[in-house]
Amino acid sequence: MEKTNNPFLLPGAIVVAGVIIAFGIAYKPQSPTVEVAKETLPEEKFELPVNWGSLGRQLVENGVIDGPRFEKLYVENGEYPEEYDKLLNGDNSGKLKITKENAGFLLNLLWAFGLANQNEILTEGEMSDPRYGGAERFASTAGWTMAQGNAMDHFSRHQFITLIPEQQRMVDKVSREIYRPCCDNSAHFPDCNHGMAMLGLLELMASQETGEEEMRRAALTVNSFWFPGAYVPVKTPRNSGSGCGV
Repeated sequence: MEKTNNPFLLPGAIVVAGVIIAFGIAYKPQSPTVEVAKETLPEEKFELPVNWGSLGRQLVENGVIDGPRFEKLYVENGEYPEEYDKLLNGDNSGKLKITKENAGFLLNLLWAFGLANQNEILTEGEMSDPRYGGAERFASTAGWTMAQGNAMDHFSRHQFITLIPEQQRMVDKVSREIYRPCCDNSAHFPDCNHGMAMLGLLELMASQETGEEEMRRAALTVNSFWFPGAYVPVKTPRNSGSGCGV
């Protein structure tokens, strides 16, 4: 398999309903991008206010990620260091760190986690609103082909973490404020991989008692790693349901 240097592209693009959905979604750069990038994107790495622990292993054990198949794609692409294996299969102590090199891998882990962890935002929010045709039609669900079985078999089905009411309130509030340039939708409407991964990250931060302002700052910085040099917060939601959906 030909090697790619794109850290956000899992080897092998996913084809759904005739549309190619890459793990790195194209977007149109907006101004002023340089100033925003300088303020939000650390030169090398950023320490997230969360501990990943054994969540990777739990995702594999519950079939949200087909471990051997997932590993094989990275190994064949020549990009499966020990760090990735530990995040997927081991126990991780200390704070999770995002770098330019591992940003794409973390995106995919958080995508799987956000899709599978039980949360009312998925079952009662825009994703499940019949106006948009059903949760199974979006890139964040139809595009996740690394599960055992269908992605919808895992949609909000696993209790990896449980949020108390105050933590859920924070996730609901902050997720409505965090937008991404690829879809112009908030993390409360996670219709693409970046949105679903961000929702998962917000849940994880809230569960580990991260405050609202720190959640916002971390979310902005992580989005800057996922959209290097071009991330500008979008303040006006469209919520059209089109976004990156298929």
